[in-house]
Amino acid sequence: MSILIYAESAEGKFKKVALEIASYAKKVADAMGTTVTAVTINNSNTSELAKYGVSKVLKVNNDKLTSFNAKAYADTIKQAAEKENTKLIVLSSTTDSLYLAPLVAVGLNAGYASNVVALPVSTSPFQVKRNAFSNKAFNITEINTDVKVIGIAKNSYGLFEAETTLSEEDFAPSLNDADFAIKVENVEKVSGKVTIADAEIVVSAGRGLKGPENWGMIEELASVLGAATACSKPVSDIGWRPHSEHVGQTGKPVASNLYIAVGISGAIQHIAGINSSKVKVVINSDPEAPFFKVADYGVVGDAFEIVPKLVEKLKAFKANNA
Repeated sequence: MSILIYAESAEGKFKKVALEIASYAKKVADAMGTTVTAVTINNSNTSELAKYGVSKVLKVNNDKLTSFNAKAYADTIKQAAEKENTKLIVLSSTTDSLYLAPLVAVGLNAGYASNVVALPVSTSPFQVKRNAFSNKAFNITEINTDVKVIGIAKNSYGLFEAETTLSEEDFAPSLNDADFAIKVENVEKVSGKVTIADAEIVVSAGRGLKGPENWGMIEELASVLGAATACSKPVSDIGWRPHSEHVGQTGKPVASNLYIAVGISGAIQHIAGINSSKVKVVINSDPEAPFFKVADYGVVGDAFEIVPKLVEKLKAFKANNA
């Protein structure tokens, strides 16, 4: 009756969130006197999971699951949970898993708590701490169902190594045509860049950059930091940047370790969507910009002077410490 996680991967490599929920599940499993089992989909090398506390892997290899399909993936996780007689399923808060979690919970007649930010307050009764009110507050949620599903907020727990001996088992869930009612025709991915979903650092900019032709310095800063680039809603609305980069309450939520906002005034919807980031740095020429009220560090000045100098200093630092 181990704890079950779904270890997400992309192009054969586990995502950081997979290792984070493995770390989380291992700590909970130790407290409950059990182990951690992971279900993987079309991933040949699972050895990395052992480093973060996973004792058993159910390996699913199915060409029909090459592209993400919420119904089919949820059914796979459900059947894995039933096979292992699992009472607790731990998922991440990626876009895919946020789609999956309710389907898994319904399939298992389980209670579901999203946005979990810490280890359980109690395991009997089962209580977890969660973000609430657009990350402005916390609440304690109690799940009373026999089977429980929880979704861990991004970057809320971290990676902790706990080496274990790993066993692998091939698992072939029973999937039918209903699982594939929605057909994936094409998947377009940006290559060579850090995605917002996986980024630990995000460099974001707004209308203060005056035009799309000035985004080169933002991309250069992101490149030096190994960060993802993002933008405010008005910027994506007027077509300066793609909508995939729009972050905030009405765009993609961000919970990075470092969020740098350049030329963004800080509308409440934007701040609500990035408020889970651990450190927020704001660069803005307006000292009255609302963003400064929530920033950990603020720089009042012209972004066109500050950002190039920051890039220069970072490059010099990296060169001296190579």
